[in-house]
Amino acid sequence: MASTNTLPYIGTLLQGPRNAITDVEGVTVGHRTLDDGPVQTGVTVIRPHARDPFRDKVPAAAVVINGFGKSVGLVQLEELGVLETPIALTNTFSVGTVATAQIRHCLASNPESGRSLPTVNPLVFECNDGFLNDIQRLAVTEADYLGALENAGADFAQGSVGAGRGMSSFQFKGGIGSASRRVSSPCGEVHTVGTLVLANYGRQPQLVLAGHAVGERLAAQNTPECREPEKGSIIIVVATDAPLDARQLRRLALRAGAGLARTGSVFGHGSGDIVLAFSTAYTVPDRVDRPMPTIAMVHDGLLDGLFQAAADSTEQAILHALWRATAVTGRDGNHRAALSEVLPPSTLSSFAQSCVLP
Repeated sequence: MASTNTLPYIGTLLQGPRNAITDVEGVTVGHRTLDDGPVQTGVTVIRPHARDPFRDKVPAAAVVINGFGKSVGLVQLEELGVLETPIALTNTFSVGTVATAQIRHCLASNPESGRSLPTVNPLVFECNDGFLNDIQRLAVTEADYLGALENAGADFAQGSVGAGRGMSSFQFKGGIGSASRRVSSPCGEVHTVGTLVLANYGRQPQLVLAGHAVGERLAAQNTPECREPEKGSIIIVVATDAPLDARQLRRLALRAGAGLARTGSVFGHGSGDIVLAFSTAYTVPDRVDRPMPTIAMVHDGLLDGLFQAAADSTEQAILHALWRATAVTGRDGNHRAALSEVLPPSTLSSFAQSCVLP
C-alpha cells in the first residue's frame, strides 16, 4: 500500500496542522466500529465544542443536494439555524436508535427538556451500508453512540472506521475522510475550514482523482456491477471558525458540492447527498435571560476564500476516505477492495507531482 504522503494535494490553500476537521478549534470526532463477520457498521460523532450544545447552541445550516436520504433533525435545523446535539453519522436503519441515544444523553444533563424546557432536536445523518453490512440486524445500539461520543478527540482514524466501516464508494471501499484549509482575509485574519465526509457514493467509471479521469480504465478491469446506476450517498460536514450566520453557512455548505462534483459525482438519482455547515465562532444561548452574542459577521463580499476552502477540503477529504480505507469482506461474503490495492502507487505519485503543493 502506498503511503498517504503520495496523495495529491488539492488546491493552493494551506492545510491546518492535522489536515482534518479538528483543525477548527474545539471540534472533536469519535468512532465506534462494529466489525463482526456480516456486521460491518458503526457510529461517528462530531462534537462542535466540549460543552452541552443544548445549552450553547451552534449556528448551522444544511443543503440537500439530492434528497434520497433518511436523516433526522433537518426540518428544525432549517427553521432555527442552530445545532442542539452533536452530529451523528450511522447506517440507514440505525437512525432511530442513534436519535434516541441523543435524546437520552440530553435528558441526562437537561431533565426538564420536554417539560419546562423545549424538546431537543436530535441530528442524525445516514448512508446505506447494506452491501457489506447485514443492515437488517439493527446491530448499532445506544451504547455505541455513547461510546463514539466519549471517544471524541482531536486526533481520529479515517477510512473503514465508525460509520464508514461498511460504506462503499465508486465500487471500492469508502468511509470516513477529512481535510482542512486555511484562509487569510484582506483584513489579516486567518480562518480555518475543515470537512469530514462519509463517502458511500459514486459509479466507478466516473471516478476522477485530482483532475485525472481514472474511472473508465479501472472499471474495465472490474465487474459488470460498475455499470449499475448510482445507489449510494455522501454526508459532508463542514466546520469553520469564521463568524458566519445561518444564511452564510448555507452558502458555504453549497460550495462543498463543487468539491464533490470534481470527484466525478453527478448527484445521481439514488444518491442522498447532504451537506451540513456550522461555525464555532460563537454560540446561541438556550434561555431568553442569557445574553445573545454580539458578533461582527464576515462580509458576504469576503466569502470567496471560504468557498474555495470548502470545495478544496471536500475533494481532499473524499480522496482521503478512498485512499485510507482498508478492504472489507462482510455480509454474504460481499467484498470491497481498497483503492490503494488496485491503483499503482506510481500512478498516484504522478498525480501528486502534477498538483500544486503549497
